[in-house]
Amino acid sequence: MAVLSAMLFGMAAPLSKLLLADLNYFLLAGLLYLGAAVGLLPFTFSRKRAKIHRIDERNIWRIFGSILFGGILGPVFLLLGLKIANAASVSLWLNLELVATAVLGWLFFKDHLDLRGWFSVGGAILAGVLITVHEGQSGLLAALFVTAACVCWGLDNHYTALIDAITPTQMTFLKGLIAGSINGVIGIFLAPSFPEFKIFAGALIVGVFCYGLSIVLYITAAHCLGATRSQILFSSAPFFGAFFSVFLLSEQLSWFQVVAALILAISIVSLILHKHSHGHGHTDSEHIHWHRHDDFHHTHEHVPPVSGGHVHPHKHKKLHHAHSHFPDLHHRHDHSEGNGKKSDKEQNEG
Repeated sequence: MAVLSAMLFGMAAPLSKLLLADLNYFLLAGLLYLGAAVGLLPFTFSRKRAKIHRIDERNIWRIFGSILFGGILGPVFLLLGLKIANAASVSLWLNLELVATAVLGWLFFKDHLDLRGWFSVGGAILAGVLITVHEGQSGLLAALFVTAACVCWGLDNHYTALIDAITPTQMTFLKGLIAGSINGVIGIFLAPSFPEFKIFAGALIVGVFCYGLSIVLYITAAHCLGATRSQILFSSAPFFGAFFSVFLLSEQLSWFQVVAALILAISIVSLILHKHSHGHGHTDSEHIHWHRHDDFHHTHEHVPPVSGGHVHPHKHKKLHHAHSHFPDLHHRHDHSEGNGKKSDKEQNEG
């Protein structure tokens, strides 16, 4: 799911580059996210289990942060950078989202990052520097815009990975509807005239697939793997973006871009299979998210039996155990050195 999400999102950069010839930044950003909402509308309210059961204060703030950073600010910063730089370069710059997600996770969201993780962060930064050199003087300003977008999406990644009151589809719909409407209204106010129908429809279609479907796939993967590990897989998006930029826009790849792509690939591979294991505790909880029954946490039964991944409200009993895990929705905790024991506060937060 994370890789398919990356492929769809990678296509967004060259397609958006084409659309920027007729649309301003805010209007295009708004249409892309409104397209995501339109595409997900039938799925958001099609099933009884998709009903919103409860949204507590913590989840309200997480949803607000996701919409603000991921839906309103991030897309506009990206389009500002895309306007003044090659789509292939912007696509490769987007690997900085890996850096932002990892560092923000380590600083604020209890996401584990070891020496191998910092090696990946350093590799992603080096790849970004090479792309900036390739783009020349205008590349610095473009890099700053794209970096700002990546920081916004890094925050968005962590907020969405922690939301457990609504389904990924519902979250994507809310983000698309609210953020798309806000940016769309600003864009219409700034536009000298309303765009042609084919341009308008084209932007919505790109939004349906490259943003809507891509985002819901990423959120689902983030619930299973944690924000940083999902982001590592999602960081293949720059490769897809560079490929489609050459294919759709006839851009030429330089050796700077090729070397940067190689460094990025090494950075991704260095963490893609990494897990860790230690003793940790879980308190009683009730939430809703995508899950399977072949892990250590979802042992509840269904009548009739259900196989594979699915979404529904469920409860967890208090538990303390040790197993190999990612920093996913159930494993947001600090780490003790040596014996793997944790303080009472850490176990309560586990």
